Amino acid sequence: MKIDILSLFPEMFEGVLHSSIMKKAQENDAVEFDVVDFRDYSENKHRKVDDYPYGGGAGMVLKPEPLFAAVEAVSSKGNTTPRVILMCPQGERFTQKKAEELAKEEHLVFVCGHYEGYDERIREHLVTEELSLGDFVLTGGEIAAMAIVDSVVRLLPNVLGNEDSSVLDSFSTGLLEHPQYTRPANFNGMEVPEVLLSGNHAKIDQWREEQSLIRTYERRKDLLKTASLTDHQKKLLLQLENQKK
Repeated sequence: MKIDILSLFPEMFEGVLHSSIMKKAQENDAVEFDVVDFRDYSENKHRKVDDYPYGGGAGMVLKPEPLFAAVEAVSSKGNTTPRVILMCPQGERFTQKKAEELAKEEHLVFVCGHYEGYDERIREHLVTEELSLGDFVLTGGEIAAMAIVDSVVRLLPNVLGNEDSSVLDSFSTGLLEHPQYTRPANFNGMEVPEVLLSGNHAKIDQWREEQSLIRTYERRKDLLKTASLTDHQKKLLLQLENQKK
């Protein structure tokens, strides 16, 4: 996968893209990153990329020329048409399902804005879609882009040490992940559930399935409205609801 990130502060990505899983992904040739300062594509001799909004108002607005030119430049380097993603609090809320969708793409371009906003022609004629981390505002799109890139890249083949890790993550199954334990089996009187020490994989799988549903019911009941539940899970959910009455 090829990922281009357009930002006015490319130095913000240095640590993130060259550490941990992101570093490993590049070493395994699973992904190639390029962070571009779109100020380099400004037509202004002072490399100006923003201007006052027509009609007045507070703040500055990103001009269309630098971003159109930057996206055209990075797009021309690949053999496929990239999916251009605008980081914006007005965009669609990012989810694990969207991460899985983006992980199937060959070329992604992330546009990180700053200042008051974007010239509307950028939204209408340049980008494929707009994404947001949630209903809050950040200083710029960089932090949001880092989070989304991390979420997508870890799903690529040969990135995680155990390919099952991403499949069992919270939200990948529609439910929160089950509790996890490691050695020692007894720590200060706090013991690991006996079933996990039994060696009975069928019972362990059943316990994990049940615990995943219980945790989702207790912490994120809203997820159950769209989750695809098995007959066993539906029966367990009914039992949980009856217990709470």
